[in-house]
Amino acid sequence: MNWLKIIIAAIFEVGWAVGLTHASTTLEWLLTIIAIIVSFYLLINASQYLPVGTSYAVFVGLGTTGVTILDFVVFGQPVIIGKIVLIFALLAGVIGLKLVTPSEGGKK
Repeated sequence: MNWLKIIIAAIFEVGWAVGLTHASTTLEWLLTIIAIIVSFYLLINASQYLPVGTSYAVFVGLGTTGVTILDFVVFGQPVIIGKIVLIFALLAGVIGLKLVTPSEGGKK
């Protein structure tokens, strides 16, 4: 359940990262602020039960991957093969960290 919180937090991270760059109306800024709060709440909550370093690395890795993919698909950034290779390397690292980390590691 805590790893699911990290994944959901990363999805909200993608939302606020895009919002910080593209928000131009009061509603968009409000949604960006809400995404920041939800993202960090879930990360902090899950990190109470999971190793903090691994939680944060997975959170940032998934968020970075999501923002980069969104840049390609939605915002028309050029798809560069080097970025694709590095995204796969990043995902391999994130998956590797998840696989070697106990499911529960913080407070009980």
